[in-house]
Amino acid sequence: MSTTRLSSLKPGQSAQITALNVEPGVERRLYALGFRCGQEIHLLRQGWMAGPLHVRICMTEVMLRRCDADQIHVAAVSE
Repeated sequence: MSTTRLSSLKPGQSAQITALNVEPGVERRLYALGFRCGQEIHLLRQGWMAGPLHVRICMTEVMLRRCDADQIHVAAVSE
């Protein structure tokens, strides 16, 4: 299973979180929002000019900074 960064997904793609390599404070906040290893995440849209990413995880929609999305590793979900 090959992994990639969340920021490299295209809008409409889904993936499974494999690792969170963010700062401890950010990790606690993401964990509270449902970002856990094994959880499926769906990229809804990307902000213009390297702006934030709009993602859905479970029933929660979140805007993520691209620098944080670069630190979240995901694996493609087979459909």
